[in-house]
Amino acid sequence: MFGYTVHRLLIMVPTLLAISLITFVIIQLPPGDYLSTYVAELESQGETVNAAKIEFLRQQYGFDKPMHEQYLLWLAGMFKGDFGYSFEFNLPVTEVVGDRLWLSFLVSFTTILFTWVVSFPIGVYSATHQYSWADYGLTFVGFLGLATPNFLLALVLLYVANVVFGTSIGGLMDPRFLDQAWSVEKFVSVLEHLWIPVLVIGTSGTAGMIRRLRANLLDELEKQYVVTARAKGLHPFRALCKYPLRMSLNPFIADIGNLLPQVISGAAIVSVVLSLPTTGPMLLNALRTQDMYLAGSFLLFLAVLTVIGVFISDLLLAVLDPRIRLRGEALR
Repeated sequence: MFGYTVHRLLIMVPTLLAISLITFVIIQLPPGDYLSTYVAELESQGETVNAAKIEFLRQQYGFDKPMHEQYLLWLAGMFKGDFGYSFEFNLPVTEVVGDRLWLSFLVSFTTILFTWVVSFPIGVYSATHQYSWADYGLTFVGFLGLATPNFLLALVLLYVANVVFGTSIGGLMDPRFLDQAWSVEKFVSVLEHLWIPVLVIGTSGTAGMIRRLRANLLDELEKQYVVTARAKGLHPFRALCKYPLRMSLNPFIADIGNLLPQVISGAAIVSVVLSLPTTGPMLLNALRTQDMYLAGSFLLFLAVLTVIGVFISDLLLAVLDPRIRLRGEALR
């Protein structure tokens, strides 16, 4: 286990370097750059453009340098904690992200907890009460959750809250806390507004997890070792938890690798609808305006989450499931 862990940690370094290179190249593929987009917007509004100023900014930001030099400068800066400069906000990327990264993590982490806490007992109950009325009802609700787009559910909740309760649920905090430092009152306001985006973002993931856990557990309950345990008179609850449930948890653990990136990137449309101050809308705007260092930093952050999540899920799967061997040796 120790050797495998060290080996995987060493592999992460070239993996992230390759991802950073691919990310930077993809961002640079569209024609032009941020200044070109900025000039086009000014011209579309009928404003005059100072060519000398644009050329000066192009040299200052390094747009006149070859792509590989720009990438090396960005990479060297990241090792020093400098992720580049956001041209849209005229601030370093680390200052632009600010609370948005923390709020995105809070929403994502709470959504994951919501997904697991809700889907785990429902999936187990549906599998152990197959074809009951409760199973049919939960299955129907699960299909509704899978079929309903997140942004549509967000719009419905916005309408219901405004018409029925006469309140606005947009944002993650009361507007008076937007420009204030963190305090107990501000944190409480975030918690009061948090349940709506968690419910909206976590609905489809929860429904999908319920279906997968139910299917896996039903498959395990039909295997010979479960039949033998029941024949020996083992208590039903112990017979369920000893092995079938453990084997059925594989999708929960395997999803750690892509759950966080999916939640952060997949919540972008919901964040726009609900006016959430998270990283999703900022990433969309950075890609639209070709703010390459801001967009590249976000995409690299998602890549880091994926690589670390896959590493953690591999280790947990080996601990949870005795059939999995890290080095692929056969059981003897």
